[in-house]
Amino acid sequence: MNILETIDTPIGSYAPDFELPGIDGSVHHLSRYLDNLRSVCVISMSNHCPYVKKYIDRLKKIQTEFSPSSFTLIGLNGNDVNPGEDINPGSNFEDMKVFAQRHELNFPYLWDTTQDVTRSFGAVSTPTAFLIDNEGIVRYKGQIDEHPQDPSATGEDFLRNAIASLFEGQEIQPAQTPQLGTPLVWRK
Repeated sequence: MNILETIDTPIGSYAPDFELPGIDGSVHHLSRYLDNLRSVCVISMSNHCPYVKKYIDRLKKIQTEFSPSSFTLIGLNGNDVNPGEDINPGSNFEDMKVFAQRHELNFPYLWDTTQDVTRSFGAVSTPTAFLIDNEGIVRYKGQIDEHPQDPSATGEDFLRNAIASLFEGQEIQPAQTPQLGTPLVWRK
């Protein structure tokens, strides 16, 4: 694994705009989503992360719950894929399509082949949530909830609470939580 310095977009600053391919065959632009939606949440993901697999159903529920309020999740795979090396098997574009179909994703899944967008957000692990308001400002960054091992456990649902607070015009507390999960694999 290669350690790489990230840019780290802080809370209260503009999210990095992007133009990335999605598994649906379209090119996705953050600015176009923000033109039409109240909020977007970019989730750093990968196909092989055990934490992503634990959270995938919870993410789909969040999408279902908030999409009627003009919201979408966007999965962002920024892991390195190095052909010929078995560092990160199952993380290429075709594998992303299989992963999305197997898990019946109800939100876009994009591929950051250069890792520039992933670095710009400041993602260091998967999954990490970046909640963005319709002006393009990052309002929450961090964990989805505080109970990754058990979806039925009680505890704070950081992302769900942040989205609800944003839509109600309330201050998001906490605005940031530590990133936990599987470290991203960076290009050498």
